[in-house]
Amino acid sequence: MEIILKQDVKNLGYADDIVKVRNGYGRNYLIPRGMAVIANDTNKKIHAEVIKQRAHKVSKLRMDADKLAAALEGVTLSIGAKVGENGKLFGSVTSQQLVDKLKSMGYAIEKKQVVMPEEHIKKTGSYTAEVIIHRDIRAKLNFEVVEG
Repeated sequence: MEIILKQDVKNLGYADDIVKVRNGYGRNYLIPRGMAVIANDTNKKIHAEVIKQRAHKVSKLRMDADKLAAALEGVTLSIGAKVGENGKLFGSVTSQQLVDKLKSMGYAIEKKQVVMPEEHIKKTGSYTAEVIIHRDIRAKLNFEVVEG
């Protein structure tokens, strides 16, 4: 079955993509939750018109995303944590702590946009996370976990 996605769905596609899925996944999960619509002729025509009108807005969003990516590339965060022996942390550093630090610096980033190198970081040192700003634009975010 072909469907048109209304919003980004992880491991499937981005909003406004036309994708093929199994009938049960489309009819029982995506469509009832408002994440997609069936890609029939009428909906495809409406979709084409929406894409045409949205093209100029997307170019502005891409320019803003490029600027944000360039700004994030030059940032190095310092995350303070309680440290025990051998540089091992009490607890761990998560993506939420990175987001909170970025928000305090004036960057509007959400937790789901940050991809950590490991699920939970439990040692001091330098790390690099990836920030997904736009569907094609990703930025490397350098951060250090220090005693503090």
